[in-house]
Amino acid sequence: MPKSDGSLSAVVVSGGKQYRVAPGDQILVDRLAAEPGSSVKLGRVLLLRDGSDIKVGAPDIDGIDVEIKVLAHRRGPRIESLRYKSKKRVRVHRGGRADLTAIEVVAVGGLTEATGTETKPAARAKPERKKTKAAEVEPAQVEAKAEAPAKRAPRKAKTAKETS
Repeated sequence: MPKSDGSLSAVVVSGGKQYRVAPGDQILVDRLAAEPGSSVKLGRVLLLRDGSDIKVGAPDIDGIDVEIKVLAHRRGPRIESLRYKSKKRVRVHRGGRADLTAIEVVAVGGLTEATGTETKPAARAKPERKKTKAAEVEPAQVEAKAEAPAKRAPRKAKTAKETS
């Protein structure tokens, strides 16, 4: 999903569906006839937003393309539909999986970002964990653990004589 601030974004059409994209976005679209790793241009751009400047096409903007890179071909989740009518012997089962293509948006309208430079998302840094050493533990804490009450003895099972 594109950022909500004044960055570069566009609305494109692929497979009869509209997608709001920005450089660096990865989305799933209907299957494209392109090999993974290849670069493709989507020509139907309906809206282009570059900061506060917005261009709306009627029906599309001429001369503006969205360059994408095909990452992989996948299949969507299994979707099933059942129709059943009791006492009528009607049982219809239909189902299937959609053929999808994972794509990454490289550039919108020849620009990679609103500033004109390409930026890649930074790798997430793992948060540092505090490591406690035995020397750092206060002696009062150690004594409190040692003074914990002992566990209770298990109950004795009643014999048949005691229950009657």
